[in-house]
Amino acid sequence: MPKHPSKHLRAPRPLLTRFASRENKADGQWMVETMRAENAAKTYRCPGCDLVVSPGTTHVVVWPAQPAIGSSSAVADRRHWHTACWKLRH
Repeated sequence: MPKHPSKHLRAPRPLLTRFASRENKADGQWMVETMRAENAAKTYRCPGCDLVVSPGTTHVVVWPAQPAIGSSSAVADRRHWHTACWKLRH
């Protein structure tokens, strides 16, 4: 039996917008927060390059400034990007 319930069954952690900056991209405004290496404990898939963001890697967490239509919260839309991939995104 797993120690922790599936992340899909847990309530999402709140977005800490006080640490995020707002950035404009061609497809709208995004909130961007740096995830420091010492706080990066999980593996993620970067949507920019489709490669793994490994635990212990400084990266950015990005979510839309406004939730997508049909989405109850921007939390569901947040993604973890390699910092360089996010900077290259237009």
